[in-house]
Amino acid sequence: MQTRLRLATMALVLAILFPASIYAAGPRRVTYMSAGHPVQGLLYEPAGQGRHPAIVVIHEWWGLDGWVKEQAQNLANEGYVALAVDLYHGQVTNSPAVARKLMMGLSKTSGVDNVVAAAKFLAAQPNVNAKRIGAVGWCMGGGYAALLAVHDPNLRAVAINYGELPVSREQLGKIHASVLGIFGGEDRVVTPKAVHAFSQTMRSLGKPLQVKTYPDAGHAFENSNNKGGYRPADAKDAQASMRKFFAKELKK
Repeated sequence: MQTRLRLATMALVLAILFPASIYAAGPRRVTYMSAGHPVQGLLYEPAGQGRHPAIVVIHEWWGLDGWVKEQAQNLANEGYVALAVDLYHGQVTNSPAVARKLMMGLSKTSGVDNVVAAAKFLAAQPNVNAKRIGAVGWCMGGGYAALLAVHDPNLRAVAINYGELPVSREQLGKIHASVLGIFGGEDRVVTPKAVHAFSQTMRSLGKPLQVKTYPDAGHAFENSNNKGGYRPADAKDAQASMRKFFAKELKK
């Protein structure tokens, strides 16, 4: 009897301290059309009524794995409708060799079509504010997040985490979103030279841009699965910078 009473009391305390309304719902699989073909993603929705800002979440070359799903869930917990796209149609790996094959097998046109369609899908949802849609990606996904900003003039904000950067003035001139770029000073994939060239062109075009470079970090330093290159302090700061950026650009 006493055990039941203690459990009931604990449940009541938890309900008071952590009401169900603060939790985002778990993901649901959704289908949308990309260049005339059905594709799927995971939709994470925040609690509460009304229209919310939304974010397209784009995975690394590993595929839509647990780490990226966690990022999408975190965004939903913070009040965003988050659509985690699946550019590999269900294929996920932790092998660099397989990841390279998957990435090379994905045509850039197909990838861009998918993320553009994802943003349009979000804009059509009844619980989304269509004027407050952003995108975030890491590594390969960061590159597609940048290309989404090039191809979708309605995108409000984009966070590019060590992703391949567009280079031409023609491409960058089409970006209307505010841009946050997060990079590693020791990155041999997206080099400081490439970041500098991107920044110079963006600023010469008068585009809203913030760049954060972590001097001692290499590629993919935010992902805790990157045993050789994960930098917890830098990752924590990068995540905080993204939260602040999206709150400013999409919530206020």
